[in-house]
Amino acid sequence: MLDVHRLRLLRELERRGTLAAVARALSYSPSAISQQLAQLESETGVRLLEHVGRGVRLTEQARILVAHTDAILGRLEVAEAELAASSTEVTGTLRVASFQSVLLALAPAALSLLAERHPGLRVEITQQDAGEAFAGLLSHDFDLVLGEEYPGQPHPPMSGVDTEDLAFDEMRIALPATGPHSRAHASLADLADTPWVLDPPGSPTGRWARTLCHDAGFAPDVRFESADLLLQVHLVETGHAATLLPDLVWTDRPRTVGLHHLPGRPRRRLFTGVRHGAALHPAPRAFRDGLHHGLRLARAEV
Repeated sequence: MLDVHRLRLLRELERRGTLAAVARALSYSPSAISQQLAQLESETGVRLLEHVGRGVRLTEQARILVAHTDAILGRLEVAEAELAASSTEVTGTLRVASFQSVLLALAPAALSLLAERHPGLRVEITQQDAGEAFAGLLSHDFDLVLGEEYPGQPHPPMSGVDTEDLAFDEMRIALPATGPHSRAHASLADLADTPWVLDPPGSPTGRWARTLCHDAGFAPDVRFESADLLLQVHLVETGHAATLLPDLVWTDRPRTVGLHHLPGRPRRRLFTGVRHGAALHPAPRAFRDGLHHGLRLARAEV
């Protein structure tokens, strides 16, 4: 009988690439990982690793084993979810990865609701961009992640991930309320000479914003580049730049800037993702419910 723990180590090596990365992720020493994988080779009777330079890579036989390991671990996670769902208490630790706007707007209300309804549930939240977060979800670094999708930039489907829509959040032009860059009425094409603060061009938000400006006939004059929404809001409030902001930013904040609709009133899609095997687990289900609760409160305040 193959040892499930050793199978998981092999799977982690396939995902993370190096013994050192697996050791860091699982709090083992690289030598301990090597010993466990050597034992797995003895159990299977086939060579699983081959040396390449100073590292190792999986053999074809190892990749076959990893494919079966995914199915085995998935079934075990389903069993754990069903056991947890049979209990009247929601307990344990839920590791969440989210981006800033949801953390600011929805997470506090969700955490308050969970503390009231499920005091035995510990929630740990890491701010993480969606791409890295979903990779961490599949590597079991996180149990639930928040994702976002902008118009014309569909999020690629991910094998093994159960997604659920959270909200559709309108994006608007944000301009200073006073000063030389303020406007009573503004279209995107009117802002070719306006300084901008935008997310980095390699991010989904940054790509979408620049594409939108180019489609309006100009390349934005990006004076400031940051993914920090609070910095973006501050630069607009103080009269230094324009930007594109989601409506959720104004949850629990006064609207101190001029907001203008974009053509077609585009909305970003917000969604949550969990591994398929954990979709029925009460902990991520409770957190998803908490986010919807936070969203209802946010919209009631608008």
